[in-house]
Amino acid sequence: MKTLSNALIMGLLGAVAVFISFSFQLPTWILFIAWVSYYLFGKSLRTAAVSLIPIAFGMLMGVAMQSTAEGLSGVVGQLGLPLAVFVFIGSLAYLSKIEIFSNIPAWFIGLIIFFGAHPPMESIPILKLFIPVIAGFMFAFLNDSATNMTVKKIKNKE
Repeated sequence: MKTLSNALIMGLLGAVAVFISFSFQLPTWILFIAWVSYYLFGKSLRTAAVSLIPIAFGMLMGVAMQSTAEGLSGVVGQLGLPLAVFVFIGSLAYLSKIEIFSNIPAWFIGLIIFFGAHPPMESIPILKLFIPVIAGFMFAFLNDSATNMTVKKIKNKE
């Protein structure tokens, strides 16, 4: 019974997430990456909020890399992006010493989201990337909360 209820909850929330994502023309894959991140980084609202910070900064780092690469390409040609990546990724060794920025995998998830979505270098398309990220964390929280409540109800009946 526990597995069936978990499957129904997960399936329903996944279907609703996809429906909403498609309805608002949001990248569904970003929503699911955020959903997975919730589970990878601790399964609580607190850890979700804490991991959201380096994910967001990873996305912003992607913007900075892209902008820097475009500026450098006039000077070093095709080496602009690798040079920008070298500098920014290298800076993570120092940034990770700050507790709130210490989650290196979350930084890379942010970079994956930015470079995977490849938005125009304009503020609105970049800010729109945060919508599926936040939605993914919310759906994961709802999924985790609902399955935990169901498990407790089933155990109470036994």
